[in-house]
Amino acid sequence: MATVVPSFADTGLAPDLLAALSAQGITEPFPIQSATLPDSLAGRDVLGRGRTGSGKTLAFGLPLLHRTAGHRARPGRPLALILVPTRELAQQVTTALAPYARAVRLRCATVVGGLSLQRQADTLRAGAEVVVATPGRLHDLIDRGDVRLDEVRTTVLDEADRMADMGFLPQVTKLLAQVAPDGQRMLFSATLDGGVDRLVRRFLTDPVSHSVDPGTATVTAMTHHVLHVDAADKPAALTRIAAREGRTILFMGTKHRADRLARQLLAKGVRAAALHGGKSQPQRTRILEQFRSGQVTALVATDVAARGIHVDGLDLVVNVDPPTEAKEYLHRGGRTARAGESGTVVTLVLPEQRRDVSRLMTAAGIHPESASVRPDDDTLARVTGAREPSGVPVTIVAPQASQPARRRSVPAAIARTADPASGDGTASGAGRAAHRASGRPRRPRRPRGA
Repeated sequence: MATVVPSFADTGLAPDLLAALSAQGITEPFPIQSATLPDSLAGRDVLGRGRTGSGKTLAFGLPLLHRTAGHRARPGRPLALILVPTRELAQQVTTALAPYARAVRLRCATVVGGLSLQRQADTLRAGAEVVVATPGRLHDLIDRGDVRLDEVRTTVLDEADRMADMGFLPQVTKLLAQVAPDGQRMLFSATLDGGVDRLVRRFLTDPVSHSVDPGTATVTAMTHHVLHVDAADKPAALTRIAAREGRTILFMGTKHRADRLARQLLAKGVRAAALHGGKSQPQRTRILEQFRSGQVTALVATDVAARGIHVDGLDLVVNVDPPTEAKEYLHRGGRTARAGESGTVVTLVLPEQRRDVSRLMTAAGIHPESASVRPDDDTLARVTGAREPSGVPVTIVAPQASQPARRRSVPAAIARTADPASGDGTASGAGRAAHRASGRPRRPRRPRGA
């Protein structure tokens, strides 16, 4: 029978890590952490399955830091590696682990596409024990000779199923073949399809498997609604939903539709912005900062935002364009109701979409409440908080693309977690948020999102 620890103090974590947890206001582990920490701290290979927002970042991050603490990496030779599918998730993981890395005096580097490759190469050559990376950019740095993985003793694959969906598994396989063969591997994934099971069989040795919220990966704090609406009524209903109090994510199928809806909402007086893969990384980072600060209240996003984004107090996700796969529905919905908080997921359904959405809900294991609505219905207001927008056009200052080679400052999560001796730090709320939730041209065949 697997060991489950009731508190972090019972795990055997390094005292400095326990002190950092306490400083972040974290005392009790979430189920995925309580289940996996005894095995991961002991050096076992771990296969963790849990819904988004279940606390996986600390589940793998704390043992990785604990086991790496006390060691110093040589230039370009990291000791621990965390592979993630998207830039946003890389930034979140780095931010989430920053206070704990500083507590045990470990240097972290994050390498992702969309930012200065040379600057990231310089950071790695200066020395970093822990690297958080997307597969494509890490391959670039290896090909340039800026980094080698043969001294990596702890390797984590986070959201491996998403990497499979994005076509990264061949690159991931090549990277895993380069790390120390006798090191520890931890793989976290919501599902084991799409080739993830082959990764497990090839690279994990006698792994201990832990599953939290098995099956559908849904949470009891999340409510699901299917709102049937006529095509003529949908724009007005959508505008009223977006004008509600609080922050809302509205998911669209394409970046062009996201841009168009954001413009329409701004014209109606809603503080909206679009987030998608057509934005540069500095633009995407700035838009998320505006969303978290409340400068933007309606984030109109494609599935680039479905994973790796945590925003406190986000209690409504709207599927303006219903997703085509159950996994994407669950990951979109996972932006709300994170780590025990409550939230609502609403899917707007046109008459011709009813059959497909019904099949989608069945596949996802969701039993939503259904209703037919019009823009001024009480039901729409009750479920979503919809209200009439001001009608006064607003302007959100659009983040401008930066010049990475000329700028000195980039977000701390994207550059490097500073050596503790430097005194640089990350906002003290990063750990709490994570717990409540972390020059060379690109190869033409690489999937988007690296």
